[in-house]
Amino acid sequence: MSNVGRSLHTLSLRPHFRSAGSRIQGFSRNPTKKPAQASDPICYTRLPKSDVQRSGERREFMAEQVCCVCQQPVGEDAPRLGNRLYCAEHYAKVGYHRRSVWRSSLIAIALLLAFALVGVLLAGVIGPWLKGTPLLLAGVLLAVVPAALWLVFFYLQDLLEPEPKRYVIGVFLIGMLLAGAIGIPLVRDVFRVQDWLGESWLTNLLGSILVIGFTQEFLKYAAVRYSVYLLPEFDERMDGILYGTAAGLGYATLLNIHYVVDSGGVNLQIGIVRIVITALAQASFAGISGYALGRAKFEEEPVWWLPLGVTIAAVLNGLFTVILGGVTRTSAMVTGRAAAPWLGLLWAAVMALSVLAVLLYLMRRASRMTLTGAQGA
Repeated sequence: MSNVGRSLHTLSLRPHFRSAGSRIQGFSRNPTKKPAQASDPICYTRLPKSDVQRSGERREFMAEQVCCVCQQPVGEDAPRLGNRLYCAEHYAKVGYHRRSVWRSSLIAIALLLAFALVGVLLAGVIGPWLKGTPLLLAGVLLAVVPAALWLVFFYLQDLLEPEPKRYVIGVFLIGMLLAGAIGIPLVRDVFRVQDWLGESWLTNLLGSILVIGFTQEFLKYAAVRYSVYLLPEFDERMDGILYGTAAGLGYATLLNIHYVVDSGGVNLQIGIVRIVITALAQASFAGISGYALGRAKFEEEPVWWLPLGVTIAAVLNGLFTVILGGVTRTSAMVTGRAAAPWLGLLWAAVMALSVLAVLLYLMRRASRMTLTGAQGA
């Protein structure tokens, strides 16, 4: 390269060196030069990336320092269960056990049994006078009564801090919706259990558990898990049983309405007993998955914990259905009547009380262990 060429090349590079140096130092030697833009390679490749990373780090740090229930910030000395931090209010609720649950539940079950008895007596008087549409409307109304009774009296266990009524009713309606949109069509139209369920005792058992049981219990579980479970209002272990029961009653209510409508109006005496049996069964089994949800919300449970809760509920659901059929047939043989549902109702009441007693024992045990751990810490 000639001397002239080298001189021209040197002159052409000097402004760029000065400009880059000015930007690095934070000022420009040329007073008319515009400040560096955000699109400048030096700023774009370093500052935004660094800022995003720091923001992510801050968010991660904050996520580790909030209450797992209300998401409010907590201090370094906040109480914890496993890796879950709690504010003082919600940690106290984790170990709280409501003593009114058992009493309220007993009252609810007693009222359902009384409703069945009184309803059968009244149906014997007014039943012969009801035909067609009035009979259908009476059946639909009766299908709703067990859910109303149970929800009102089971709600008494939450008197110290009532759950928002809109959430309880909302979960109830979600249970109804899932039963009508998925549960009943899946069991009746897809699996068509009515065509093969009674072929043998093994078919009856497996179909009742794997098809009917798992379909019903998963949908009731989903009604809670993907709605109120995600909200701060789900702030106690016992809320799992409350909302699970609401979902089960919603599912039972639509099953009962479907039963009445499909029959074009039922024999009220038989229909009332069947309606109460369905309500007791669906509410009780949903309480099992609700218990599992209540524990999983506030404790470090293994990955199989929630599937186990649904599985236990589904197996008990199927076994109950099979045993109920056997009890009803035996009762009919003993009494000589085509339909004798009273032994079935007694079986449903015993089952509901047994499930409730076990759940309350487990819940009390979990609360006691929480308090013991807190005192030991």
